[in-house]
Amino acid sequence: MRALAQSVAELAAAAPVRAAIDWFRRERAWINEQHLNLCRIPAPTFFEEKRAEWMANRFRSSGWEARIDRAGNVVASLPGAREPVVAVTAHLDTVYAPRLPEEIKVDGDGRFLGPGVSDNGAGLAALLALAAAWNASPPVRAACSPMLVANVGEEGEGNLSGMRYLCRPANLPKIRALLVLDGPSTDHITSQALASRRFDLTITGAGGHSWSDSGTGNPIHALSRAVTIFTDEAAALAAGPPRSSFNFGVIEGGSSINAIPNEARAKVDLRSESAERIERMAVLLSSALERAVELENSRSAAGRVAGRVKEIGSRPAGALPPDAPILECIRAVDAHLGIRSHLDCSSTDANIPLSLGLPAISIGAGGQGGGAHTTAEWFQPEGRERGLTRVLLALCLLLMSE
Repeated sequence: MRALAQSVAELAAAAPVRAAIDWFRRERAWINEQHLNLCRIPAPTFFEEKRAEWMANRFRSSGWEARIDRAGNVVASLPGAREPVVAVTAHLDTVYAPRLPEEIKVDGDGRFLGPGVSDNGAGLAALLALAAAWNASPPVRAACSPMLVANVGEEGEGNLSGMRYLCRPANLPKIRALLVLDGPSTDHITSQALASRRFDLTITGAGGHSWSDSGTGNPIHALSRAVTIFTDEAAALAAGPPRSSFNFGVIEGGSSINAIPNEARAKVDLRSESAERIERMAVLLSSALERAVELENSRSAAGRVAGRVKEIGSRPAGALPPDAPILECIRAVDAHLGIRSHLDCSSTDANIPLSLGLPAISIGAGGQGGGAHTTAEWFQPEGRERGLTRVLLALCLLLMSE
């Protein structure tokens, strides 16, 4: 570890690296401008095309060769790049999207406000900063090359589609390691992938008039009961270690207050640090739906309801060993920069490479942020340069490692 610490110190003191780090400080206004501009391009999951095209053009203007692959990912490489590569990635999509560009704004304290400014405007802006700084002053020359990827499908029902395509079998021999940039915070290193499974619950019925067809099986009544049964019983199942969670994030159904609906749907997210625990929650979910349907039908005079559960997403688990070289690398960089970080378990794009045995971590890109996955999201760019320096040093070390 002492030798690695010395390597980081020598790397950070090298003139080309110093020039790149100085570029981050000197061009902070440009980085902020790119950050705001990219966030003003709506990119909800499955509709990232316009932001992808914009990112590809920005990479090209910084001297990189950029293409959009069949999944929709923007893949940028240096001219004449050699394999293998160390990939630095950040997801394009957001949970919420601005309806108008004016929704992305700067308040009096310099904070960026609006959907996606933190998650993952911070990561995408870091990719652009890294590309421009590298073009201005290449910090290292190594046997392998950096690759910058703005990928699709990380949020919601995207099911990590962009990262799955990037890490398809044909590409695995080409990728030495991945640095996943997600959000701003530098206080964590995600080295364990949190498994998750997402399900769509649908209950259908005949529907009808709320008065003249009273007594007909009601899908919303049955769905509400299924949610109640599951949450009451899953609370005990999810309690205590290993940590687990469940969330009904979407409920839909009905069209009028005086009409019995013919369909009701809910979408639920199940997560756990234990594969066995998440399977038990999935079994409980199916059981809760079956019991709720049976109870609704037992109380109905006519028009029975029927239910089904469909899995709509699954994120695999995985973890790095404590002595993984990529972890030693980022720890040495953090020690050099005075960053106090801790290892954590979370669900990110790193789930895919970690599940495949590829060296990968997810880290923040610098600055501060909050309100992720809400309409009150914010990002404070103050201190961003430290996070960018962290990414740069880690990337250079990985490129030079044997």
